[in-house]
Amino acid sequence: MTSPVLLDRADLHASLADPALVSMTFLNEVAGRYPDAISFAPGRPTEETFDVADLHRYLDAYARHLAEHKGYDEVRVRRELFQYGRTKGVVHELIARQLELDEGIAVDPEAIVVTVGAQEALWLVLRALKAAEGDVVLAVTPAYVGLTGAARLLDLPVRPVAEGPHGLRPEDLSERIRAVRAAGERPRALYLVPDFSNPSGHSLDLATRHRLLEIAEEEDILLLEDNPYGYFTAADGERPPTLKALDTGQRVVYLGSLAKTCFPGARVGFAVADQKVAGGGLLADELSRAKSMVTVNTSPVSQALVGGMLLEHGGSLLRANTRSIAVYRRNLDCLLKGLERRFADLPGVSWNTPAGGFFVVVSVPFPVTDALLEEAAVQHGVLFTPMRHFGDDTRSAHQLRLSCSYLTTDQIEAGLDRLAALITEHTGGAPHA
Repeated sequence: MTSPVLLDRADLHASLADPALVSMTFLNEVAGRYPDAISFAPGRPTEETFDVADLHRYLDAYARHLAEHKGYDEVRVRRELFQYGRTKGVVHELIARQLELDEGIAVDPEAIVVTVGAQEALWLVLRALKAAEGDVVLAVTPAYVGLTGAARLLDLPVRPVAEGPHGLRPEDLSERIRAVRAAGERPRALYLVPDFSNPSGHSLDLATRHRLLEIAEEEDILLLEDNPYGYFTAADGERPPTLKALDTGQRVVYLGSLAKTCFPGARVGFAVADQKVAGGGLLADELSRAKSMVTVNTSPVSQALVGGMLLEHGGSLLRANTRSIAVYRRNLDCLLKGLERRFADLPGVSWNTPAGGFFVVVSVPFPVTDALLEEAAVQHGVLFTPMRHFGDDTRSAHQLRLSCSYLTTDQIEAGLDRLAALITEHTGGAPHA
């Protein structure tokens, strides 16, 4: 009898055992391990607005769009939905319209590559930028593990730019670029989430956005702007412009996710890559070539669903997310007020107060480890995310991230009671009920 093959881990790519990949798997699966726990861990969108009937209506809306506005006959409509599709995507014109309506970003639809989630868009950009040994990417840290994991798969080193109490400081970026170059490395880009960052919840003010664009020009680097949460502000009022909206020199590659603003099951994202490449063409064309060897094309059915959602709301994601925005405002307000009631007078416990988004970071006077998370799940029935999954600095080791997007207000209140019991045990304090 033939013995089964036993592969040596040393013969597999080292990235497969990298902490970033382990963290991503952990974060995706932890809630499923403890189904009875109230979970502040996942950054999932609310399900209060999900309706299966919407999917049929969106698909019909997109099919009508193909027939009535693009002039497709019945055969071509069927082919568009059922066949392999254009590598760059088929809803690029709708996305370009949405960006102009909601963000004031005027971009040629041909500069847009529609991808399998924003994660593929990020991977394709990093793949394109990793041209030689010594190339590195900078990242505001604590950083989204999807960035560090994707870079590790590509053998692209990530050099951290520390985030301060109020977000990235431009002078720290300039200093870090100089240090990286002094070490013989070439910084290609800075990855950042300027609006309600995952995991910290920080946002950049307008002056910082302008200064980052100046630094990108001065230092000849790109800015990789990831914007999954920008529409989810905690109050009415004017939103700051995206970096891409301010970008007059094609220094920004804009990474868009329709997971939070439409629904994650569609797995649709995109990259706006309007940078010109010597010899003709755009960076988007180069990304498309790489995509053709990875996922070939993004599901036309998935694109039709998000396209139909855009069409139904006049092309605007802001209008499409009116109900969701209200849910996230309600939940963030509930979470912040709940933390204040329970921990305002407890020494050593503090938290930030983001102006929107999904995440709040709580600092505590004891280490926040995966073992503590398991204790919280088993003994108290509550889950959170240790910030050490996003950074290895001393501050992150004593912090936890709470996501309020997926829960009801009743669940938030009950979950905070359970979290308070855990923190009480480890501090000896007595939080308020």
